[in-house]
Amino acid sequence: MIQVNLDAILKDRGMTLTQLADAVGMTLANLSILKTGKARAIRFSTLAEICQVLDCQPGDLLVYKADVAQ
Repeated sequence: MIQVNLDAILKDRGMTLTQLADAVGMTLANLSILKTGKARAIRFSTLAEICQVLDCQPGDLLVYKADVAQ
């Protein structure tokens, strides 16, 4: 399972989801899908834009968590 830490990073940066959407040129709806972990894919170029705006690494945004209920 992939955990998305976008909320925590936005809070640390003092930025709203709307501000990030404007800065990276994404719709608020698509960014919200990513934030909630419901996205099925993300383009590397989009990930790079988000990382540039938030001054972070992809590993700061996306974290692998093993599914222990197997």
